[in-house]
Amino acid sequence: MKEYKYKINGNNYTVAVGDIDDNIAQVEVNGVPYKVELETAKAVKVNAPKPVAAPRTATGEKIIASKPAAAGKGSVVAPLPGVVIAINVKVGDTVKAADTVALLEAMKMENAIRAGRDGKVASIDVNPGDSVLEGAVLLTLE
Repeated sequence: MKEYKYKINGNNYTVAVGDIDDNIAQVEVNGVPYKVELETAKAVKVNAPKPVAAPRTATGEKIIASKPAAAGKGSVVAPLPGVVIAINVKVGDTVKAADTVALLEAMKMENAIRAGRDGKVASIDVNPGDSVLEGAVLLTLE
């Protein structure tokens, strides 16, 4: 028998549930045995969710940036898939290798994306809020 302890309106109850045969359960409440008739379960139909289209920007472009065939020498790429939270530089800014150029949220953690080399920001290829895949170019340094 499985035993459960309940407190209802300040009163303690010990309920033991025994065998169930033909919708009749053997139940003992505080040492007093009862035969409990169970209602028959009705089948419930669960509707599977319908697939939805991938999100798009206001111009109709896909939000997820695809992985490039080969990132250029000056490209700063996403080290893992995630969502761009912030871009900390503008086109034309000069950056050092250790400077944080972007923030990427992945697995509910913020990841600082560093420039990786000294240079000048030539282009920014993503916007805050964009979902990116691993290896997607975030910005390019010259």
